[in-house]
Amino acid sequence: MKTILIVDDELRTRLGIKKTLEVWSAGKHRIETAPSGVDALKWLEENTVHIIITDVRMPEINGLQMLEALASHRQLPVVIVMSGYAEFEYAKKALQLGVFEYLVKPIGKTLLIETIQKALELDRSMERLHTIEKLVDPKLLEVRSEEARFGPQIQMAMTYIDEHLHEAISMKQVADYFHLNASYFSVLFKEETGVTFSDYLTRTRLQKAKELLITTSMPIWEIAEKVGYSTAKYFIQVFKDNEGMSPRHYRKEMTSIEGMTQ
Repeated sequence: MKTILIVDDELRTRLGIKKTLEVWSAGKHRIETAPSGVDALKWLEENTVHIIITDVRMPEINGLQMLEALASHRQLPVVIVMSGYAEFEYAKKALQLGVFEYLVKPIGKTLLIETIQKALELDRSMERLHTIEKLVDPKLLEVRSEEARFGPQIQMAMTYIDEHLHEAISMKQVADYFHLNASYFSVLFKEETGVTFSDYLTRTRLQKAKELLITTSMPIWEIAEKVGYSTAKYFIQVFKDNEGMSPRHYRKEMTSIEGMTQ
């Protein structure tokens, strides 16, 4: 369920928009209201919102000042700004804040609903992007995108890691396999990839683990074995150290996000 917050000091407008959206959403979305920017900021301290519809001209702080205050300590949700005036400075400031749409009052029901539907699509797209960002290791992606430029020894080592990820791989083991001195291989790997062998191996293991956590229902201990960890306890510790949460929590969070974007 998505939450939509309507911020407007005009009672009639605020309740009119709320009623229109409640009829349209038929209980699928949570529709909340706030009579001022100050009240909205207080409400947002304890609640999550996906779309904000706000008037510009309000007492105490205007809608744009409210958005600036909100943006100073969190990423803005999808925002629709309303105004009774097609004023250039307001519109310019709204664009600078990344506002999704600027509507001039009075707003017809059809336009309002169409705009909300587009805003919801944008919100879903943002959540999908967030999911991808949490799934993909940017450093690992950067290294792999440069793989074609690495020397044959490093390319073969990376292939070896992918093919033996379920095993207890060591740098010496890989160096010996390709008949290289371990110290020389260590320096060469870091020089070409920009990361140490150990760091690359850990990132690769965790990347595969994250994919399995999301795409399968395998128990944690089995995933640990699939990505080369001898015990689930050690795997969980490494995962928490790198991802900031346990594998179980990661799976729950990512599954929840994916479910909301469907």
